[in-house]
Amino acid sequence: MSSSGFTSSDRNAIPAKVADQHVSLGAVIRDTLRARILSGELKTGTRLIEGRLADELGASRIPVREALRELASEGLVTIEPRRGASVAFLSQEVARDLVEVRATLEGLNAKLAAQRRNDSAVASLTAVLNMGIEAAKTDNAELLADLNNRFHELLATVAGNDVLTDMVRSLRTRTVMLFANGGPQRARQNWEEHAQILQAVIVGNAELAALLAAQHVHNAANASLRQPPASPASSPAPAISPT
Repeated sequence: MSSSGFTSSDRNAIPAKVADQHVSLGAVIRDTLRARILSGELKTGTRLIEGRLADELGASRIPVREALRELASEGLVTIEPRRGASVAFLSQEVARDLVEVRATLEGLNAKLAAQRRNDSAVASLTAVLNMGIEAAKTDNAELLADLNNRFHELLATVAGNDVLTDMVRSLRTRTVMLFANGGPQRARQNWEEHAQILQAVIVGNAELAALLAAQHVHNAANASLRQPPASPASSPAPAISPT
């Protein structure tokens, strides 16, 4: 592995010349680096040297620098004077703070969704939920991550608060690494908890939806840290149909 954290096989997985793509160059580099960080290929503390990254990605230093600054704003990269950029390390204190804030905002998101639900939204959420429950029986981590994101994004759409959506989306990005080590058992529990949240949304129980959504975040964090999860507010729910 090079000092920038990329091996020759990593470089083969990246577009040969990202400058050839008809999108923002900085965005391509940002998304490439973000994917490497969130997948664990770039470990905590790995130095991200602008010059080497520029050579490896076939770009100049300017879009690389822009990408690193954006990732720093997301909390995935740390930029220090004279030392440069590296993959961020989250202390226990910062991790705790992030989880507390995300749990509170996810609870508000679910509360608003329960108050503003409609039949079409419920049907869409139910479809994703049932796909997630089936996917949790497999080892397809990429599919599970995609379905998990779709479920939360749909719930945010139902909640209908754009400011809240942006804040929660940013926190999800910053806490992905915290929830990366839950394992297969946590994946199944994750969708059981989604089912509980959705059931509360369907029946319009806003307070219960908020409680379950907040608890869901804490349970995921605890599982990743190999700690016992919080006691469930109700028994796990199977795949459900809209009512």
